[in-house]
Amino acid sequence: MSGLYQFLGAHFWSGTFFSLCEPKSKLGVWDRWLKKVYLPSCKDLLLGDMYWAMDVLYDHAEEVEQSVFFHTANLFNLDVDLIFYDTTTVSFSIDEEDEDMEEGGGGIRKYGKNKGGVWAPQVVVALAVTRDGLPVKSWVFPGNTADAKTVEKVRADMRGWKLNRALFVADGGINSEENKKELSRACGKYLLATRMGSSKEVKEEVLTRRGRYTVIKDNLHAKEVIVGDGERRRRYILCYNPREAERQRKHREKIIKKLEEEIRSHKDRLARNQWAIDLLASLRYKRYLTITKGGLIRIGNEKVRNASRYDGKWVIETNDDTLSFEDAACGYKGLMVIERCFRSLKKSQIKLDPVNHWPPKRIESHIRICVLSLLIQRIIERECNQSWWRGQESLETLQVTRCSTKNFYFFHRNEVMKPVSEIYKKLETPLPLQVLQIEERKVTSKQV
Repeated sequence: MSGLYQFLGAHFWSGTFFSLCEPKSKLGVWDRWLKKVYLPSCKDLLLGDMYWAMDVLYDHAEEVEQSVFFHTANLFNLDVDLIFYDTTTVSFSIDEEDEDMEEGGGGIRKYGKNKGGVWAPQVVVALAVTRDGLPVKSWVFPGNTADAKTVEKVRADMRGWKLNRALFVADGGINSEENKKELSRACGKYLLATRMGSSKEVKEEVLTRRGRYTVIKDNLHAKEVIVGDGERRRRYILCYNPREAERQRKHREKIIKKLEEEIRSHKDRLARNQWAIDLLASLRYKRYLTITKGGLIRIGNEKVRNASRYDGKWVIETNDDTLSFEDAACGYKGLMVIERCFRSLKKSQIKLDPVNHWPPKRIESHIRICVLSLLIQRIIERECNQSWWRGQESLETLQVTRCSTKNFYFFHRNEVMKPVSEIYKKLETPLPLQVLQIEERKVTSKQV
C-alpha cells in the first residue's frame, strides 16, 4: 500500500506544483510541463494515471485536506482561532447546465449569477482560511446554491474537525437569522459584517447611537453598541476609518459636480428623456438623484446627506461576549485576507478557471488541487516574508543540467544564488544535492 500512495502522491503533487508554477490547462502537466522539470518519480507518467489520481483524491478529499492542514498547522505553529469564510463562483463555457440523474444525483454545473452579475453555468466554491490566509478547507456546491445554503454543510464539516476554538468570520452575504443560528450550532461564535443600508436596526439604532469612538489605530476607530436585552440582545461594533471617510467624501463631491454639469447642460430636464433615464439607471449616479412631483430630474440633497452617514464606516455583529470590541474590529479587518486568496486562485496567479473537465468529481478535484497550490504559495509567502511572484522568480534560477560521458548520464545542479538559499533556509528545507542522479548510458550497436 505504501507503494500505491507514493505513486499517487507523485502524480497528485505534480499537478499541484504545476498549478502553482505554470497555471495553464492541467493537460499541460503531462504533455508540456513535465518535459521541462527534473521529477524522476513522474518519469513514466501517463495521462490516464493523472486522471486516476484525481479520482482517488475525490474519494479521499476529506482525509487529505484535514491531514495536510493540521500537519501544516503543527509544523508552522499556526494560529487557527479565527476561521474566515467566503464564497466565489467559477463559470463554464458551455451552453446548457448539467442535468440531474435518475438516481437522485446530478451535475454541479448549474445556472446562477456569478460575482460579476452574469448568468452562466457555474459552480460555487467556498473557502475557509486562517488569519494568515492559509486554506483550512474548501467546498464545491452546485452553481445555483445560495450563500445561505452553504452554511449547513460548513457547519457539519467544521464540527468534525474539532478545532480548539474557531471564531467564524464572514462578510455580509452570510448574515441572516437562519445562518446565524446555523453558525452558532456549528462553530459556536461568529463575527459577521452587516449590510448597513438594508438593516433597519443598524440604520436607526447603531449608526445613530451617540458615544465616542476608541482609537485602536490611526485608520481604525471603533465603539460598541448593544441593542435589546436578554436573549434578544445583539452586540454590534461600529467601526470608522477617517482616511477612508475623507476619500469617500472627495469621491462623492466629484460625482455630484459631474451630475450638476450634466443636468445643467440640458434645458429639458424631464425624467422621461433618454439622458435622464440613463442617469437614473446608472449604478454610479442613481443613488443621488430624485424626481420631483413635476417629473423633473434633480440631485436629492437628502439622499446626498444620507450617503454621507456611511462614509468610512462599517458595522460588524458578534455573539462572542469574551471578544473585546478592539479584537473584533481588528479581526474583521482580516477578512480582506480571503479576498486576496480568491484573487490569487482565480485571476492573478493560480488561475482556477477555465476548468477543462466534464465529470463532476474531476471538477471538484481540480478545484481542490488549486486550493492546495494556494496553501503552498501562502506558506512560502508567510515564512519568507515576500510575495510569491518574487519567490518564484528566484526559485526559477535553480536549474538542473543533464550532462553525459561515454558511459553515463548525470544530472548536475547549477550554482545556488543567495535569494534561493535564503528561501530554502527560511523553509528549513535542504538544498538539492549538486549531483542529483547518475544513470548508466545504454550504448546501441550503431554507436559502437
